Formats: sequence, C-alpha cells, structure tokens
Amino acid sequence: PRGRMVRIHEGDVIVGALGSRNALHGYSGIVPQSIKAGDTLQILNLGGVIGECTSINPEVGKPFDIEVLGSVLIFPEFESREGVLANIAMGSIERLSTLQGLPRVPVVYVAGTCMNSGKTMASCHLVRHLSNLGLKVGACKLTGVALMRDVLEMTDYGADWGVSFIDAGIPSTTPRTALLAARTLLGELVRKGSQVIVAELGDGILGEYGVRDILADRELMSYLQCLVFCASDPVGVWGGLKILEETFGLKPDVITGPATDNAVGTSYIENKLGVPAINARTNSKALGELVYNRLGLPEVSK
Repeated sequence: PRGRMVRIHEGDVIVGALGSRNALHGYSGIVPQSIKAGDTLQILNLGGVIGECTSINPEVGKPFDIEVLGSVLIFPEFESREGVLANIAMGSIERLSTLQGLPRVPVVYVAGTCMNSGKTMASCHLVRHLSNLGLKVGACKLTGVALMRDVLEMTDYGADWGVSFIDAGIPSTTPRTALLAARTLLGELVRKGSQVIVAELGDGILGEYGVRDILADRELMSYLQCLVFCASDPVGVWGGLKILEETFGLKPDVITGPATDNAVGTSYIENKLGVPAINARTNSKALGELVYNRLGLPEVSK
C-alpha cells in the first residue's frame, strides 16, 4: 500500500485493482465483462493492476496468473453487515472538470515517444533543480497505468507534493478519463500552493492512455510554459517534432532522453532540427537552467 516493491511468491494472497493496459514494452490487457470467484486473470503491471492479458512482449515473458478469490468489501454503515464493493475512487481527491477560477501556475509538460524514453528521469532532475532554486514544486503523472514508483521518485528528488491519476481514483487512464485526471491533479497541486508544476505524460504521444487528448486540450495547454520531449533515437525526435507541430501546434523547448546520450544524437537534433538537446543524466543542471529560464519565475528562499 505504500508503493514499495515486493517479490510475489506462488500462493500469496494479494489485493489489486481492475484496469486495462496498452503497453508496447509490456503487457496489454482488458477488464473482462464479468468476473467470478475461481476465474483466472493476470497481473498486468508492477503496480498491481489486474485484468485479462491479451498480448505479451517476449522481452518480459508471460504474466503472473492469479485466481480470483473475490472482491474487497467495505462496511460504511455502522453496525451493518451489508458490504459495499471497494473502489479506489472512494478515497480520491476532489475531481475537477475545469480549472477556471484557480490561480495560474506554470506547468512543465514532459512528453515522449514511448514508455522507457526517459520521461521520469527528466522529470526527477527538473524537480530537483527547481526545488534547489527555492521554488515550491508540485509533481504529477497524468497518464498511464497505476504505479506509485514514479511519483514517489519525484518526491524523493524534492517535489513538495506528488500525485498521479491513482489519486483521482483511476487505475489506468484512457482517452475517456485522461482530461478529468489531468484537471484534477493540476488543480490539486495549484490549491496546495505549487509555484511550478512538473507534469509527466506517461507512455507516448501516440499511445492509448489519453496523451493526445491532453495535448489537444486548450485549457490544459494554456498552462504550458515549457515542453520537454524525450526520445530514444533521432528518428523518434524527427517524428515527434512533426506530430507535435502538425497535430497540436506545439514545439518542444528542449529534447532529452536516450537520443541525447552522446554527440551523435545531440548534434543532429540541434544542427538539423533546430531544437536544443540536453541529456538529463549527464547534464541535468543545464537542462534545469533552460527550463527555469523558460518559466520566467523569480528565485525564492524556502
């Protein structure tokens, strides 16, 4: 329940949440139309999202099979034995359908070509740099499949507050839920007092978790002050720039990720594509300074 990684053994009884997944480098799966005790389902990700696996990636092998024992019940009525099916939305933060009326806080959106393209690493280093400048930093993961690891890492790097779509009661985002999750999380971080927000868009800009819907949303993009784009190779950078400009009218302020691991990639990106390229692992200070300069915020002391 605290997000710590544990090893699963045969015969363990675990609690998970039903959800779907559409991962290029992992498992894909759906929530079945009906489930009963004794059915066999699969664990779809490290966070404990459970569903019916429909496709695997050979690099990760077959998923864990689990036997359904039943559903978790809560008993909200005092002295009543009438159980109610538990749902993570029961403990969610207040959901927002709009950000109107809230103070304007600059948002650094971190997007990428795909999962494992360096988005969380870039987000963490940006959080660290902005926090060290004395700013109150809110961090969030807007899309993807439930896993506390990434947001916990951002708070380890200095975020004053860290939330994800899990906190909005959503186990895995879709185009239908992504906008609600994004508004809810940004609104929560604004209300808490964030002076800047680092928002990671899980998965890629062509994925099925709702990233495209967020990038196309005028209200959410009105908070955009800096766009960081992560890619694994120069071709991904080229394609990403083309999609962002032609589909959403957006241009990244900086490129990072494995495509910038050495001079081969960075020189191509900067000289041929005309966008700054800075590696988050080896030159995090320069990346942080570029992003900070785009924000136009004053340094303050904590």
